[in-house]
Amino acid sequence: MLTILGFAMIATFLVLIMMKKMSPIAALVLIPALFCVAVGQGAKLGDYVIEGVGNLAPTAAMLMFAIVYFGVMIDVGLFDPIVRGILRFCKADPMRIVVGTAVLAAIVSLDGDGSTTFMITVSAMYPLYKRLKMSLVVMTGVAATANGVMNTLPWGGPTARAATALKLDAGDIFVPMIPALGVGLGAVLLLAVVLGRRERKRLGMLTLDEVLATETAAEPETVLVGAGGGSDRTHKNSGGAGTGTGAGGDAAENTDADADGDEGFKGLDPNRATLRPKLYWFNAGLTIALLTAMIMELMPIPVLFLLGAALALTVNFPHMPDQRARIAAHADNVLNVSGMVFAAAVFTGVLSGTGMVEHMADWLVGAIPDGMGPHMAIVTGILSIPLTYFMSNDGFYFGVVPVLAEAGAAHGVSPLEIARASLVGQPLHMSSPLVPAVYVLVGMAKVEFGDHTRFTVKWAALTSLVVLGAGLLFGII
Repeated sequence: MLTILGFAMIATFLVLIMMKKMSPIAALVLIPALFCVAVGQGAKLGDYVIEGVGNLAPTAAMLMFAIVYFGVMIDVGLFDPIVRGILRFCKADPMRIVVGTAVLAAIVSLDGDGSTTFMITVSAMYPLYKRLKMSLVVMTGVAATANGVMNTLPWGGPTARAATALKLDAGDIFVPMIPALGVGLGAVLLLAVVLGRRERKRLGMLTLDEVLATETAAEPETVLVGAGGGSDRTHKNSGGAGTGTGAGGDAAENTDADADGDEGFKGLDPNRATLRPKLYWFNAGLTIALLTAMIMELMPIPVLFLLGAALALTVNFPHMPDQRARIAAHADNVLNVSGMVFAAAVFTGVLSGTGMVEHMADWLVGAIPDGMGPHMAIVTGILSIPLTYFMSNDGFYFGVVPVLAEAGAAHGVSPLEIARASLVGQPLHMSSPLVPAVYVLVGMAKVEFGDHTRFTVKWAALTSLVVLGAGLLFGII
């Protein structure tokens, strides 16, 4: 019964948010609460929630101060040269911008933290997508999938968990997987090219001067965005937050207007009052030092971002009214993301506390035919795609993978093969509603979580299958 209710709870949540019948925060809280009562454990709901909140509190703290830190870096102009450089290099070509998104997300993912990756990527690329009226779900989908492939780095989490659960060396798991992961990253770049070509066909291609001239000369009601050999296309301009449509028919229903009427263009506004050009190299050095400290694990990440945010505010905005203004300017993002994390704690707390996760995992493992024993590595790779989407990495790697490894060992399958196969699902995992970082991504990009899910799931699952196929081809799995 717990197995059925567990799958029903997850399915109900996904259907309601994708159909936009409930907000993600409300769905993450109310649905598990109802199912907790349905399994007869309503009296323990408080305990489950407190346990879930306790587990995710450090993540929420990290996100709160990280958003403030990177928000201040955007305000003071740290990313402006990057944005201008990419725009000039891309010549406002949507295809190059989408490919640039994938490359940037992959590079920044080297720090091993998804939240940081999404903050930097969205900070740099969001103004470009807004200026060209490009689909924002293309940006979030490509960034999440690229980060998912890179999330398999030994310091990223999944590899370390697999190594710990099976008592293996992380290097022995990861190094042989590099060719397969390289193919997966290539698949993401190919996907970026395909989606970028669709965006180019929809919007046309402009030069930087044409984009800026168009925005200056456009009438208040319409903005001309198609040019350069393609048919001119006009879009309603509502406060600078034009509604985009997804590439190839995928709807990107991004109808959230910017609160200040021009928030989406701050990254390229050369006249905003918050710019601190004289402190540029200080801010760049502080950011590099912060990321280096994260990679070297000198301190817990929440502590690093807390110190970084305090230092960035103090140096860039020494006057108290200015500091309060900057904190208030980013309070919306902080509240949305931290609220989502604590709401997700209700979902994960109930899923784990009631025993649903264990029963779902046992049912799936038990459903594997005995004849599949010699192919347990392939089975593990296939199962990792949905399981890492529907449960946390901790639940999968510490609860399911050891069982799969034991079943494989009985048929001569190496634990190393099981561990490598278990990494296959990470491209899809990074868009899971149970991953706090994805709420940073959609929150900063002003994309509905349901829109992101509908657009990204198919591409991320396909990327996972490409990694699995490459692993089989190279004899790694």
